[in-house]
Amino acid sequence: MNDGLIADRYQLQDRLGSGGMSTVHLAYDTRLERSVAIKLLAEHLAHDPTFVSRFQREAMAAGRLTHPNVVAVFDSGLDAGTGRHYIVMEYVHGPSGAELLRDYGHLGVDETLAIVVQACHGLAYAHRHGVVHRDVKPGNLLRSEEGVVKLADFGIAKAAEQSSITQVGSVLGTAAYLAPEQARGEEAGPAADLYSLGVVTYQLLSGRLPYEASSLSELALRQQQEVPPPLDALNPEVPPALADAVAISLSLEPLGRYESAHAMGEALEAGARGQAPVVAAGAPTAATRVVGPRTDATRALPQREVRRAPRQPRPGPPPRESRPAAPARRRRRRAGARALALLLVALILVAGAIAVIATSQSNKHVQLGRNVIYRDVSQAVDALKGLVDDNTQ
Repeated sequence: MNDGLIADRYQLQDRLGSGGMSTVHLAYDTRLERSVAIKLLAEHLAHDPTFVSRFQREAMAAGRLTHPNVVAVFDSGLDAGTGRHYIVMEYVHGPSGAELLRDYGHLGVDETLAIVVQACHGLAYAHRHGVVHRDVKPGNLLRSEEGVVKLADFGIAKAAEQSSITQVGSVLGTAAYLAPEQARGEEAGPAADLYSLGVVTYQLLSGRLPYEASSLSELALRQQQEVPPPLDALNPEVPPALADAVAISLSLEPLGRYESAHAMGEALEAGARGQAPVVAAGAPTAATRVVGPRTDATRALPQREVRRAPRQPRPGPPPRESRPAAPARRRRRRAGARALALLLVALILVAGAIAVIATSQSNKHVQLGRNVIYRDVSQAVDALKGLVDDNTQ
């Protein structure tokens, strides 16, 4: 118990944790009358400008993040009385992922996904704002009593737009959760956080790390030479599709992992439902290499190409006879109409001629309309034929 005050406001209580750079205490905010967590930079680093700068940058990076799955930062500064730098944060009353592993060994699928998917939401938000956590591990995933998971400890976080302040060749973060590029001392981007979260997921589901190593050099060697056992071989409750989804996050190459934390969360949820993960087009084959040999050869890769027999073309309707051109059809219709008209006219004229002959034997002429007089019936028929031709063209 420490009765000292920080900034004449925060009363220190129990120590919650400690690391090489800082210690975290439960504290009481006497002004707002609430419990908070306060991080104090280690005394032996208080005069080191590199670590002071890093500590202050943590406060700025985390302070600009406001998300339900990220621990909120309330205050920061330098305590004049003790000369110690501090960061005041939201206090999450509940166990960390490390405490859950310590107490239960490993977790079930549903409980693991409830933790990891929320962490994906928090990382996606941080990445969108240019902040890479760079130290994702079970101890930095805090679960409240209400089941809300929050990402904590951005102590080595780096804002993407700022230059690195780490010395050349130095590596930050807990070794077991470092991405291969971090273990090589290279710059860590958002994909490194996804790898680290993949290691956390693997550990929560199996109770062991994918790679056991005692040093960075040994870790890098194992990552290159060994393949971690598939999760479904270690825990029968894990669906093969979920094991493959976790394996993608453990790809040795950043481009082989998910394109975002949001995509990773969706893939894990789909894998729990038995839906195979979809590897992005052009992803390196290393994304599938980490899955390892399966006892069932049909599950050697997260996603297989399905070959289908070529479809046979459907039988079409029998070919129709070629139709004559439209002008030819019209000429045929006109010819038929003329023939029919001539036949009717001929019948009428014959009947009329008989009647004329019968009524007037002395008159040898046949008279039609329009005052035209023809000498006989055949002459009249020829005239009518010409008339029909003129009116049906």
